[in-house]
Amino acid sequence: MSPQAALNSDVFRIYVALLVGILAVAGVLIAGLKYGLKRNVDHAVRSYRGWLMMIPAVLLCIFLDRITTIVFFTVLAVFAFKEYARATGLYSDWPMTGVVYCGISAVGIATLLRDPTYAVPGWYGIFMALPVYVVTAILLVPILRNRAKGQLQAIALAIVGFIYIGWMFGHAAFLANAKYAYGYLFYLFVAVEVNDVAAFTCGKLFGHRKLRSEISPNKTWGGSIGALGVSLALPWLLRFSFPHFGPVELVLAGLIVGIGGQLGDLSMSVIKRDVGVKDMGALIEGHGGILDRIDSLIYTAPLFFHMVRYFHDLY
Repeated sequence: MSPQAALNSDVFRIYVALLVGILAVAGVLIAGLKYGLKRNVDHAVRSYRGWLMMIPAVLLCIFLDRITTIVFFTVLAVFAFKEYARATGLYSDWPMTGVVYCGISAVGIATLLRDPTYAVPGWYGIFMALPVYVVTAILLVPILRNRAKGQLQAIALAIVGFIYIGWMFGHAAFLANAKYAYGYLFYLFVAVEVNDVAAFTCGKLFGHRKLRSEISPNKTWGGSIGALGVSLALPWLLRFSFPHFGPVELVLAGLIVGIGGQLGDLSMSVIKRDVGVKDMGALIEGHGGILDRIDSLIYTAPLFFHMVRYFHDLY
């Protein structure tokens, strides 16, 4: 990955054109609804402003090089964990949060380093072993400070925070080391968002039966099935992203996004419902916090990563 490689990549250029086109069309539609039909589109405007901030940031990082992309993902993970720690009450426990921050940084460093055995970017062995060392370090915290009461909750929150946000999401950063990095990364970004939009749209059109009423009351079986159908079609429509994929991998890529994306959203809803918050943050206008925006990627990135590695390796 480099500026020259990006400019020479058909995949990169197609996705840039696609994303810019979507932003342009969405802007025209919102303007037409607001000024032409005099509709209240304040929420859509806020969401659109959020996309105007997020899409250029992602495009710029991927355009520059793999190091910038990996650092960008690592910084996102750090701030996403901060949102999680604040919402769950872990933030005040500095030793625990400090260990998790170090663990997330270690994930980023392992992703950046070259594998000394195979001389390829990304030290896969250390990357996969990091959960063992970080969980061990987390378990050492109450021992070192000679404290037992109330430590089980802090330990559990810290472990979930690292594994879920730091390590699972870290798989997206590791994909920057792949031969088809542009195709893999852009496919995941576009597919999970299309999956979200399809779930919302199909839910409005066909949704009557609640999917999980106690977790996310607005989600319906109709929306979920509709999103799965759209997600299964996407890999075939975006096949230029991974020309080496056969029918099996294309179906799996669709299932990973169609099912994994929705499970990621529901998993984050479980946490938010339990701690009593609507959004994990307010950094991104119209979208909430970073964690609210990447919840689907947290689930889909590792599933897609290991599917790719099983069938084709990364390099």
